[in-house]
Amino acid sequence: MRRVVDVIRRTYESFGFLPLETPAVERVEHLLAKGIAEKEVYALRRLSAGDGDDGAKDLALRFDLTVPLARYVAQHHRELHFPFRRYQIQPVWRGERPQAGRYRQFIQCDIDVIGDGALSLEFDAEMPAVVFQAFRRIGIGDFSIRINNRKILGGLFKSVGLEADRDIRAAMSIVDDLEKIGIAAGVQKLGELGLSTARAEGLIAFFDQKGDNESLLKALGERPPNALFEEGVAELEAVVNASVMNVPERTGAEALIVYQSERDVFRRSLKIDLGIARGLDYYTGTVYETRLDSNASIGSVCSGGRYEDLTSAFIDARMPGVGISIGLSRLISELLREDVLKAERRTIAAVLVTIQDQTTRDLCKEVANGLRSAGIPTELYLETKKLATQLRYADRRGFPIVVIASADELRSGFVVVRNMVYGQEQKVAIPQLASAVRALTPPGMEWNQN
Repeated sequence: MRRVVDVIRRTYESFGFLPLETPAVERVEHLLAKGIAEKEVYALRRLSAGDGDDGAKDLALRFDLTVPLARYVAQHHRELHFPFRRYQIQPVWRGERPQAGRYRQFIQCDIDVIGDGALSLEFDAEMPAVVFQAFRRIGIGDFSIRINNRKILGGLFKSVGLEADRDIRAAMSIVDDLEKIGIAAGVQKLGELGLSTARAEGLIAFFDQKGDNESLLKALGERPPNALFEEGVAELEAVVNASVMNVPERTGAEALIVYQSERDVFRRSLKIDLGIARGLDYYTGTVYETRLDSNASIGSVCSGGRYEDLTSAFIDARMPGVGISIGLSRLISELLREDVLKAERRTIAAVLVTIQDQTTRDLCKEVANGLRSAGIPTELYLETKKLATQLRYADRRGFPIVVIASADELRSGFVVVRNMVYGQEQKVAIPQLASAVRALTPPGMEWNQN
């Protein structure tokens, strides 16, 4: 997981996002006001709290990282420079029944951009490109970044007679749950909002439209039922067309190895899906969901969207934003289960320094300290065990490099560096040890040097 987090963090920072951490506790009212179901929220209560303690029910563990961001921006808006870019990698808590891909506590990796009064759609277009590069660098296999605009759905619902905000929100939730509940249940639930069976079936057929982005945009633009629908189509087209220019092409030797335009891969990965709604009420425009092509049944591993008034609960100012979140725990568990990622190492150290003779323990400590000073994570085997036992430990833990030296070698200023993957060995002078370790470390097993 640490390697994946490092890749995501570096990708986020390459786009200029700043790290931020927020408290784990939020007010219940702020969570529920944004469409989060009460059953999904873990409320907090002190064990010693009495029945008359009204404050005992006011606090809860955060459901996501977006509401805490809104509170932070509202509290510090006079100190921040806008547009404000931040990334956040922290745990969240949800009232889930633990099962494959579902957790009560899990890690989210969020990016958001907040504007002061206005925020260009160019930021909406940047989000898919960031996710695309992060997932390509992790190496998760083929994936699809699905994109839609809730104004299209809102305009469509209004055109069939759903005018009340509560009815439109309910219809959005039904669309969001269609894959779980099925078409028949979807038709029934839309009927409970006052729609005829024919209209409900027509809506579901609309959400299930297939085709490439160009053909779908053309079809959507032919007969817009109202201005809201038309605005959503225009925004969706602008975001899809602008997104590709945020993906850097590989150059030089990298391009020769890849043989394929990164932008072409991105174009195939970014797909308009009219059934994407996102269930949370705070989304107002662009919405995203990313799924693994090899296992769509696990659902979205990355989602987000545009919101216009998330900070309204905290401050009387219009501060629109757009963000996207990678569900790290769900993603990692699925990639491990599918053998896309392998937990090959049980150590974050790059080197194990062995001790063959306990009279040279202090010399071995100096060797280990020298590697650490050179920025190389190093573990020293401190137990009194045979060399064969130490090497077996190194193999089981997945150390790529082991340093071996007899008492005579150490006192002469030399050690042996062994590559545990290929069995290569090299005798080097201790001052050249760090360089030798770097040279012998197998590709793909390098340590994080940031």
